[in-house]
Amino acid sequence: MTISSAQPSRLRPLALVLGASPSPLARDGALVVARAVVAWIFVYYGAGKLFGAFGGPGLHRTALYFSQTAHLRPGGLFAVVGGVIEFGGALAIALGLVSRVAALALLGDQVMAIITVTWHNGINSLSATPGYEFNLTLCALSVVVIVFGAGRLSLDAVLARKLRA
Repeated sequence: MTISSAQPSRLRPLALVLGASPSPLARDGALVVARAVVAWIFVYYGAGKLFGAFGGPGLHRTALYFSQTAHLRPGGLFAVVGGVIEFGGALAIALGLVSRVAALALLGDQVMAIITVTWHNGINSLSATPGYEFNLTLCALSVVVIVFGAGRLSLDAVLARKLRA
């Protein structure tokens, strides 16, 4: 259902609620919100892994966790790779630069987290050890960016305009 000036004014609110096609501005706004959330969460976890920021474990403790709990060896390599994907991917998503590639890397990061750590806990946020619900949410937000890109409010859009000119 699309809104047109030919529709009676009493049907326009219903068309807004039931419409499947958002306006370009609404789409871009929603993408900015999705990118901001993904970026902040992954900056937090990536910086914690790489630098021990925000009370995070830092590289050494992350390497131990990856090798002992996630069974990813060598733990040091996977700690660096995971931290770079999360921190670097977050910065790329925040800027809207190569967003689809960054979101794909972050999706892979979360699929690995589900497979290696949280799957056996189930989808249960009430237990002492978290389930995969948070990872699944981050996967969904990453898929949004993969499918729709970063939107017009991004460096990707600026570069695309320059390439077309």
